[in-house]
Amino acid sequence: MGMAWMPSFTKKTGISDSVIYVLLGVIAYSFMDMLPKPDPVRYETYVVHVTEFVIIISLMGGGLKIDRPFSFKTWAIPFRMLTITMVLCIALLAFLAFNFLNFDLPSALLLGAVLAPTDPVLAADVQVGPPLEKTKDDVRFSLTAEAGMNDGMGFPFTWLAISVASLAPNDASSIVEWFAYDLFYKIIAGVISGIILGNLLGYLIFNVSKKKKFININDGFIAVASALLIYGLTELIHGYGFIAVFVAAVTLRNYEFHNEFHKDLHDFSDQVERILVAVVLLVFGGSLVHGILDSLTWPMAIVGLVFILIVRPVSGMIGLIGTGLHNKEKLGISFYGIRGMGSFYYLSFAFAQKDFLYDKELWSIVAFIVLLSVVIHGLTATRVMKNLEKNFSSQIDY
Repeated sequence: MGMAWMPSFTKKTGISDSVIYVLLGVIAYSFMDMLPKPDPVRYETYVVHVTEFVIIISLMGGGLKIDRPFSFKTWAIPFRMLTITMVLCIALLAFLAFNFLNFDLPSALLLGAVLAPTDPVLAADVQVGPPLEKTKDDVRFSLTAEAGMNDGMGFPFTWLAISVASLAPNDASSIVEWFAYDLFYKIIAGVISGIILGNLLGYLIFNVSKKKKFININDGFIAVASALLIYGLTELIHGYGFIAVFVAAVTLRNYEFHNEFHKDLHDFSDQVERILVAVVLLVFGGSLVHGILDSLTWPMAIVGLVFILIVRPVSGMIGLIGTGLHNKEKLGISFYGIRGMGSFYYLSFAFAQKDFLYDKELWSIVAFIVLLSVVIHGLTATRVMKNLEKNFSSQIDY
């Protein structure tokens, strides 16, 4: 019920719905003892699959709503954020964790990996609107494309942390395997799978269904079904399913680019995503009053603040050098790298694969940084984006 009127509330107040739902979760779990305990360690399997499901749907919706035909030239900014900014964030955060928090190397690498990607789920307030919106906005486009691209690209670095944790003395074979398999093969497999399945889906929807009338695919829920199918098929060939879903969504969006049916596909996936996000944020709010921050120390809190307020913005500004954007646009893109569901997914996934020495500390600092992101970005994003739109957006010219 709340999700039905929450967009109107956000529009009038400038407060993101993520802030409201986390607050409601805190209140509900503070006064209602009958609710199940929101313990990510005890219910690790649930955390993995629920956050995985939310991200899959979000990636599909994100790819479908980008009103910019794909080319390496027009998508240069998100590629810079993927190759420069994300790698810098991983390296700098791992450095801080290793040297100032005294984490071991695997835990430090894991912290950098799970917090580097911009989250496609909680970043809705800074992303582009629905398909065919006819507005050209480099800031929103860049954040939308970055979130879609780098959420899958966080996986190789998560596997790197797992590989380092599995290293035997004087044995580098797992690192070689990581480079060849987790970094190279899985990314290529995800991209190729996404292109093939995206084109196949476009052919089925726009050619077979709409033109030849062989079968009728005219319901928006095909977006959710397709996302799950693409993810599953890609995982079967051991590719990165997240990458495949986003690539397939962008491929589908570029298939009959001006077709109105893209709106139906996006709208249904958006509704499903918002319902799931509300549930997860309520539980996250509950975890805040049930001990997820118990292992947080002052040095960890300082590192969290440094990451949100300094590391990500500076890394973003470095990545955007030479792009021709106005400094305000660069700062908007750099600052609003929102953290959320992706971080929870990667962390719980890594813990399911391997035991890490600082698991409780990692849960606490990741939860703290996501909370910071929800509050800081959630209270400012709407107003800042409106101001940037007013000064830098224009009518789309393609």
